[in-house]
Amino acid sequence: MVLNRMCMALAALAVSGAASAEVYCSDPIADWQPREQLQHEAERRGWTVQRIKIDDGCYELRAVDRKGNKIKAKFAPASLRIRTLAVEFDAAGDASDYLPDLAPPGPRRQRLGPNAHGEIK
Repeated sequence: MVLNRMCMALAALAVSGAASAEVYCSDPIADWQPREQLQHEAERRGWTVQRIKIDDGCYELRAVDRKGNKIKAKFAPASLRIRTLAVEFDAAGDASDYLPDLAPPGPRRQRLGPNAHGEIK
């Protein structure tokens, strides 16, 4: 009985935590950019826009990028800054357009200091 109550309490906390993670935009409507401007910005990124709607005060955009990956993003309507971005990659999983190059090619750096014989090179 006590275990059931604890499980229910934990489930309620998990649900409330997920709900509080929602993104809301509170820009005054008078400051909003037109949807056409958001579409232009998305096309400049190489995205093909499928839909733009308003959700929780934000513009919600669904699109496909130039590699065929599905995109769902929320934008602040006044600044058109990305608030959330979700990308569903195809089987190839090429995320190079979204992640920085973590290991740039080039010569490896050598550590300066004494070698095994105590000599500094």
